[in-house]
Amino acid sequence: MIRHSALIVSLTMMMLLFGAFVLAPPGNSPETSGREWISLFDGESLNGWVQKNGTATYEVVDGVIRGTTAEGSPNSFLCTFNEFGDFELYFEVFLHDNELNSGVQIRSQTREPEGDEAYGRVNGPQVEIESSSTGSPESGYIYGEGGIGGWLISDDERKHHKTFRDGEWNQYRVVAEGPRIQVWINGEKISDLWDEEVYMTHPRGFIGLQVHGISENEGPYSVSWRNIRIKPL
Repeated sequence: MIRHSALIVSLTMMMLLFGAFVLAPPGNSPETSGREWISLFDGESLNGWVQKNGTATYEVVDGVIRGTTAEGSPNSFLCTFNEFGDFELYFEVFLHDNELNSGVQIRSQTREPEGDEAYGRVNGPQVEIESSSTGSPESGYIYGEGGIGGWLISDDERKHHKTFRDGEWNQYRVVAEGPRIQVWINGEKISDLWDEEVYMTHPRGFIGLQVHGISENEGPYSVSWRNIRIKPL
C-alpha cells in the first residue's frame, strides 16, 4: 500500500512537471521567441544610439528624440548600435517644419570610412517622412539611400497622397520579412515592396533616424520621434 501510494505521488509529480514545461510561456529572448517588443528609446537618453554622417543635432526634449538641421550639413543619421533582419517596427513621428524632409533607415549599413571620416556613408532602405503640403507628398514609400537605387517603389505605384497628417503625431508600422517590406501610416497601407536584389545586399542592419541635409541660409528645421519599438520576427 505504501509502495502504491509512493508510485501515485511520483507519477503525479512527473505529470505536474511535464505540464509546467509544456504550458510555460516562451523565454523573453527575442532571438528565440520572436514575440517580444524591444523599446529602442528609453524616453530619457540616447543610450543605444550613435550619430553617423552630418552635423545635425539630436537631443531628448520632453521625452522624445528631436533632430534639428545644421546649415550646410549633408544628411545626418542617429543609428542603433544593434542590427536587425526580419522585424516589425513601430514609431511615431512629428514634423515641426513642413519644409523638412526626413526618413527612417532600416537594415542599413555604412561604407568603409574615407580619409579622416569616423563613419562611412550610411546606405540602405529608407522609409520616407514628408509633409503632405509638398507638391508631391510621398511619405511611407521606400527610398534607396546612399546610392542603392533611388526610389525602390516604381513610379506607377508611388502615388501622391495625404495620409501623413501635418502638424500632428503620425504612426508608422514597418514589417520587413525577407525581400518584402510593407509600410503603414496611421493604419493605412502605403508600400508593399518585394526587392530581392536589395535584400541580397541589405538583409539586416541598423535602424537610423534621418535629418535631411539643408543648404546654407536655411532652417533650422526639426523633426521628433517617440515610442520607437521593434519586434524581431
